[in-house]
Amino acid sequence: MRAVVQRVKSSKVEVDGKTVGSINSGLNVLLGISKEDSEKDVDYLKDKILNLRIFEDDQGKMNRSLLDVGGELIVISQFTLYGDCRKGKRPSFIEALGGKEAKVLYKEFVKRCKEVLGKVETGEFGADMKVSIENDGPVTILLDSKKTF
Repeated sequence: MRAVVQRVKSSKVEVDGKTVGSINSGLNVLLGISKEDSEKDVDYLKDKILNLRIFEDDQGKMNRSLLDVGGELIVISQFTLYGDCRKGKRPSFIEALGGKEAKVLYKEFVKRCKEVLGKVETGEFGADMKVSIENDGPVTILLDSKKTF
């Protein structure tokens, strides 16, 4: 499982001109799911993202987590995070998990985040989404659950 985590002042997702999810200060997470992922990866990334100390404390140091600051979270499915561009000019998405199975793990990730955090929003799985992000910092972190096991 891969995630692009961005600290944001705000973020919103639109589908067909309608806002389907929006947050104020918090984290925008683009989440990719591979064929190798399981609930172990869901738990790892959920814990890592919610406790990642990338918000400033009173001294201006990145020392506080999303949970510490009471921030909001928006999770957007992003199969293209598993695009392999090593050969040719068009990415191969062979490592990305297919629709139905990926949606199950995506929903489980969102559910587990909601169990801990006040506001968790989403995009629309599999839809053509327009994502607006107001970066804060900018602070952008790449996470991959497989690099830890």
